[in-house]
Amino acid sequence: QVQLGESGGGAVQAGGSLRLSCAASGVIFSINDMGWYRQVPGKQRELVASIASIGSTNYADSVKGRFTISRDNAKKTVYLQMNGLKPEDTAVYYCNVEAANYRTYWGQGTQVTVSS
Repeated sequence: QVQLGESGGGAVQAGGSLRLSCAASGVIFSINDMGWYRQVPGKQRELVASIASIGSTNYADSVKGRFTISRDNAKKTVYLQMNGLKPEDTAVYYCNVEAANYRTYWGQGTQVTVSS
């Protein structure tokens, strides 16, 4: 059993910052990619940012320059530092982890609300 525990969501005003965390627990020995997705009602879940085991990163164009993804392999944790938040960043944010055996896991989601 693998579980992903997310934290750090909340409500902020435009221009503010939040830091999301996601820790993997259970029987998971090695992790490939880790990432954050987001979803708003009526729309598909979209990739926000991802980070490979070697540290290379990928960002959605809409968050480049504002969000930073990082990971702590020893803690099996991925972070998303979100600065300069905009109302259009409002969504439920989901953590995603790909284990070394290529199975993927999702967190339960954390709400981020940005008011103008």
